[in-house]
Formats: sequence, structure tokens, C-alpha cells
Amino acid sequence: MSNLPAPSEPRRLRPVPRIIFASRWLQLPLYIGLIAAQAVYVYHFLLELTHLIEAAFGNQAALQALVTSVGYKEPITSGHLNETIIMLVVLALIDVVMISNLLIMVIVGGYETFVSRMDLEGHPDQPEWLSHVNASVLKVKLATAIIGISSIHLLKTFINAANYTETVMMWQTLIHVTFLLSALSIAYTDRLLNSVIHANSNH
Repeated sequence: MSNLPAPSEPRRLRPVPRIIFASRWLQLPLYIGLIAAQAVYVYHFLLELTHLIEAAFGNQAALQALVTSVGYKEPITSGHLNETIIMLVVLALIDVVMISNLLIMVIVGGYETFVSRMDLEGHPDQPEWLSHVNASVLKVKLATAIIGISSIHLLKTFINAANYTETVMMWQTLIHVTFLLSALSIAYTDRLLNSVIHANSNH
């Protein structure tokens, strides 16, 4: 006879709490929609990368597509890629990757936190941050990701500064600073809350 205790059955919820708790599955179409958006970003990334490679080999149609997509308005006298266009396209590709990373954090972290556990413990590809993710950690990580995306956009504007007015550049800088201050405020508030929780748990 085994002396192992029998696994306890989950406590049955009353009808109203059961309905309220089951309503979390209404978020599932939202996360599926974000997965579809991720697929669109992958397609856009591959399209831009293809145009970049084709333009590097002298394809004028691909070069014009790149110039249009990055908003470069200076005349291209040589008919070939220049360093500024390459830099703007690469930054645009990095921007797509960072937004894709943001989507992954929202999809995986949000589903794990608000819908249902994914039971990834022990999986070799489990994200490092997912083991201790909660609403607070997810909020800080999202704020940090948004700052990174904003930084890329601001760098693209500075590189292509000749095609922007001073007012546009000023507002983009102010918006970036606002994102930065907001992220610092979120991180500081989260640290204060954790300090209070730890202090209460020690008493």
C-alpha cells in the first residue's frame, strides 16, 4: 500500500463566482488577435528585408519602396543605397523586432497572469522572466519595452532630421522624456509596494 496522500480535489465554486471566474476566457480572442498582429509584423519585416537586399543589388523599384517607407526625401543622385537609407531601414527593422518582443510579453505574460497557467515549468525554452511574472512585473517590463521603441523612433528622426521640422522633433523628444519619466514612476511605485509587502510579512 502506498502511503502517499491522495491529491486533493479542487474546491467547487458556487455558480456566480464560477461564471465570474470563467469570464477570464473572454480575453482569449484578444490574445489570438495579437498573435495575428505578430504574423503581420513578421510579414512586414521580411518584406522590408527583401527590399533592402534587392536594393543593395541595384533594384530601383526596391530602392524606391525603401525610400518611401522610411520617409527619406533627399534626392538620390547615385541611384544606389546610401548609408543614411541603410541606417534608417535597419532601425525600422529593429523597431519591428522590439514591437514584436513587446507583443510576445503581452501575449505570453498576459495569458499566464490573467487567463490560465501554461505549465511551462521545466521546459527548456521557458522565458526567464515568466517564472516570476505578475501584473506588477509585467507592467514594468512593458514600460521598459515602450521606452526602447520610443528611443528607436527618436533616433530615426534625428538621423533623418532634414525631413522634419523643429516642432516635430521637439514634440517627439518631449514624448520620449514623458515615457521615460512614466517608466521611472512605475518602477519606483512598484519598489515601494514591494517594500511595504515585505515589511508587513516580517511582522
